[in-house]
Amino acid sequence: MFESLIGLVAIIALFVIFSRQQSRIGLIERELGALHSLVLSGAVPPVAKPSEQLATGGKPVEAPAVAPAADIASPVIGEAVATEAPAAAAELSTGEIVSGPWITGGAAKASEPAAPAVKAPGKPDIETALGTRWAVWVGGIALALGGLFLIRYTIESGIFGPEVRLTMAGLLGLVLVGAGEFIRRTGFKVPVQDVAGAYIPAILTAAGAFILFGTVYAAHGIYGFIGPALAFTLLGAIGIATIAAALIHGQALAGIGLVGAMATPALVASTAPNVWALFGYLAIVLAATGVIARMRDWKLLMAAAFFGTGVWTILYMTDAPAANLSAILFIDAVTLAVLAFAWLGSRGGESETAKEGFDWPSIVPGTFVAFSALGLSVDSTFVAAGYALPGALVLVALVATALYRPRAVPLLHAAGLVTVMIHLGIIPPTTIGSNLSQANVGFDGLPVSTGNDLTLRIGIGLGLVFAGAGFWAARRFAASAQIRAACWAAWGVIVPLFILLALWFTFGNLDRDLAYAAVAALAVVAFAAGGEWVARAERPPLAGGIAVSFALGGAAVAGLLMLHMAFGSGWTTILLGAAAVVPALATRWRSYPVLGWISVAAVVAVLGRVAFDPTVVGAEFLSTTPVFNWLLPGYGVPALAFGFAAWQLARTTPTQPIAGNGRPRLAMEASAALFALLTLAMLVRHAMHGGVINSDAATLAEQAIYTLIALGAGAILVAIDRRSPSSVLRYGSMTAGVVSVAFVFIQHFLVLDPLFTDESTGRIPVFNLLFLAYLLPAIAAGGLALYVRGKRPKWYSAMLALVASLLAFVYATLSVRRLFKGEFIGLWSGLGQLETYTYSALWLVIGVVLLTAGVWLKSQVLRIASAGLIAVAVLKVFLFDMSELEGVLRALSFIGLGAVLIGIGLFYQKLLTRAAKEIPVAEPEVQSSRE
Repeated sequence: MFESLIGLVAIIALFVIFSRQQSRIGLIERELGALHSLVLSGAVPPVAKPSEQLATGGKPVEAPAVAPAADIASPVIGEAVATEAPAAAAELSTGEIVSGPWITGGAAKASEPAAPAVKAPGKPDIETALGTRWAVWVGGIALALGGLFLIRYTIESGIFGPEVRLTMAGLLGLVLVGAGEFIRRTGFKVPVQDVAGAYIPAILTAAGAFILFGTVYAAHGIYGFIGPALAFTLLGAIGIATIAAALIHGQALAGIGLVGAMATPALVASTAPNVWALFGYLAIVLAATGVIARMRDWKLLMAAAFFGTGVWTILYMTDAPAANLSAILFIDAVTLAVLAFAWLGSRGGESETAKEGFDWPSIVPGTFVAFSALGLSVDSTFVAAGYALPGALVLVALVATALYRPRAVPLLHAAGLVTVMIHLGIIPPTTIGSNLSQANVGFDGLPVSTGNDLTLRIGIGLGLVFAGAGFWAARRFAASAQIRAACWAAWGVIVPLFILLALWFTFGNLDRDLAYAAVAALAVVAFAAGGEWVARAERPPLAGGIAVSFALGGAAVAGLLMLHMAFGSGWTTILLGAAAVVPALATRWRSYPVLGWISVAAVVAVLGRVAFDPTVVGAEFLSTTPVFNWLLPGYGVPALAFGFAAWQLARTTPTQPIAGNGRPRLAMEASAALFALLTLAMLVRHAMHGGVINSDAATLAEQAIYTLIALGAGAILVAIDRRSPSSVLRYGSMTAGVVSVAFVFIQHFLVLDPLFTDESTGRIPVFNLLFLAYLLPAIAAGGLALYVRGKRPKWYSAMLALVASLLAFVYATLSVRRLFKGEFIGLWSGLGQLETYTYSALWLVIGVVLLTAGVWLKSQVLRIASAGLIAVAVLKVFLFDMSELEGVLRALSFIGLGAVLIGIGLFYQKLLTRAAKEIPVAEPEVQSSRE
């Protein structure tokens, strides 16, 4: 008990000492800054020249009234200079004596600049490394190991008792520390370039500290000469003293002391551990490290101190049978206080608000403190003990610290992420379709308690804190630090939205809940107003930067939640599509780039809904009435809304896609065209399947309607593009044409061809399935090919013309087969001789017709198609008709073929003769025009 009291008193005394030293160190820093300013301004008298010092007999000249900054910054001023002239000149050329490797070139210099550090001339780098750095490092390690081996030898030989051996080891450690300090004070400097890491005083001090750590631990853990409290105190004092010695010996020594200090609680075992002694000790170590790291700007050391403290906190929370809430909150508070006041304290009066970027060591305390709050909020033991509210307060403290120290923005990210995780964990799996049998979900095996009234109140409070702090900070940094403002605005909307979603899933009615819908509506208004409030603080005002984009995007998501909470499936889809008009209309008053993209996000949301449920309202609620059912407004209203939004964006935003604002307009135009086609397609499928939208394969008649719709859409888009040119309309029209051609080749000619499927073609002679599936698409494709000539690339019109010819050919061929076979024209029903001859005659007639049309329309594609078809007819006559036909049919087949070919030859000769007669007439005209 007495030893514990001594340890506690020692810890308190050390804390008081370091607190007082912090103010003194701050005073010294201010004085050094003032002297540095004087030196830079030229107010310091020049240093005596080397000739003047040599005239005085080698003694240094008396210091002027104002000492140089380099002399003040050095812990010990050199006492003498070598009397020899060359040595004196070398000494003066290198400036004052360097007493530690942390002194940089930024220190104040005399009126004459100092020469750079001497590098051994003519010597290879490996020799310099071996002689200056490696020798020192290995020597320091050898000294530390030598002390341990000496103790081991005395143990094995029995020369000395344990008390003497430990005393000798302690004396060796103290001697090494003293030797390091003696060498430093007697004028040690590093004259060779790039060997500051081999600073001998620091190596000796580190070896001595290592031996002292081992001595105290052996006295307690091996021999039991001292109790836990005294061992704990001594080890902590050695660690803190080593960290403090790093001020004059460099960061590496501080790292050694920090490792020893953080390992002390694990090295000292106690039958009655005291949590307050542990966290009080960690608080002192962390505070001392924070002060020292801030003085030297040692980021790695500070991050390591936060890491060690955080690891001890998490280990205590996970392993302790009954964790002390006050101790956890105490160490979290100390961590945040050290971060805010010691590490991120104001330096030189520079405003942190104007600084960009963030402090990366803040990631470590943010992570550990946030996860301690997560443990308090989700662990069943902690939640049962009522620790959820303190966990929420820890998250609020993280947000407050990030507000107070803007560079500590990682704390905001950690708090926001953990808050989202906590509230996703309260959602019962049954509300999101999970098959888990447990009542709650969890994180990393940590069960989450069922949501209750306290959870509801905590969620509301945290949502308000993040929203209020987020928008206030976003406005504060909108003009000076846009990325930081965007971070605050993002978490200001993300956390409230996730909390609202989690509370709705947990406590609300998922079918329809007007109360939560009203809250979502308030969030829409609040986020939109917050975005406008932030935009007015931008420079220039109302620029619509990243922070404003997050705010308005959050308003859009809140609006989506409001529609889902307040309306059923059908009305949600319709209103969500109509909502795309709102941001487009807002572009009349505000030129925020995000407004157009919010309209595009509405398109994505509607696409997601119809992909999930193509019937809009559910298959059981979809009427069987053709056309006038939920499909018409479910697809048609979004199509009209998207078209209007595209029209509005075209008039209020730049039209060039490279400007960024033009892309939403193009996306809305494409979406309007897509939903117009979907509307027609869904209505056709609904009518063709008796009011049922299912996954059955389409019939040829249904596919023919889809092909006609695609061709018609291509023509409509071309017409609109001619009145209001747009790249989306241009490429969209060609895409519709290419899709229709793909439909024809894959579905009409192969998959659904009644010649292969033996599908009924209908009983009506002319207006049957063949008329709908082949003749109408042929007329549509041919008309579109004529319409786009000169308006679209040549290959596009040629493709359509070729497809139209093929469709007409297939229609005529299948119509002949239907004439002979009846309603069912399957290929397996065979061929008759008269039918075979009819095909030959028909193909020749079609070839002549195509040739005539090609000449009349001056279409090379039609003429080539005619030639190809006639070539097929010739091959059929010579290869098939000769063997299959008999008698007069065979003779007529060859006679007809010969007559047609001779007629074609005469026709082409006539065309060539006419062209030859026109050439001499044209040449004199050209010649006379030249004259």
